[in-house]
Amino acid sequence: MHVPIREKMADAHAIHQFIQQYGFATLVSPSLQATHLPLLLKPDQGDKGVLYGHIARDNPHSNFVDGERVLAIFSGPHSYISPTWYATPIAVPTWNYCAVHCYGVIRTLNRADTLSQVKQLITQYEPELVDDRERMPEGYQQQLLNGIIGFTITIDHIDAREKLGQHKHQADQAGVFSALKQSQRNDATVLAAYMARRNIGTGSEK
Repeated sequence: MHVPIREKMADAHAIHQFIQQYGFATLVSPSLQATHLPLLLKPDQGDKGVLYGHIARDNPHSNFVDGERVLAIFSGPHSYISPTWYATPIAVPTWNYCAVHCYGVIRTLNRADTLSQVKQLITQYEPELVDDRERMPEGYQQQLLNGIIGFTITIDHIDAREKLGQHKHQADQAGVFSALKQSQRNDATVLAAYMARRNIGTGSEK
């Protein structure tokens, strides 16, 4: 991913928060097979963190090679940007977005560790479900384990970009931010909320 220096997300904590919030990733192998799936980040493992996930055994992508290098793409808020929102009269339309690309080595997990990471993934999104034996009895869990393959990705490189118009003049930033907030489009308002939370591209002084 091309990352201009002014749009680079360099803070490791911010990157980790991004991955945890937008954890539904696209996993891409050297063969260009791609699968959409949730991934769980353990930021304190390895030099740059370790991702945990699982894939359906009947998915041809599950035949990945242990030790090969893969890419996990995490996509955040994004939206169309109209040139009419700028104070500057001459401009072109564009698209603003946030994304994190994690590169690393993939390896298969054993059965016990696969079950453990599945439970941790559930805990992240719906913790009360983990101990619900009526909805997820032990035998049922073991049966489901037969149909998946767990894996880890030890991250060795990260590209993180926040393309939020931060290179524009303050008045242009403010115009875009205002239009996004007032938009009827959900993707636009979600992007505006992200910009406000990160205080990037809003036209306000940091």
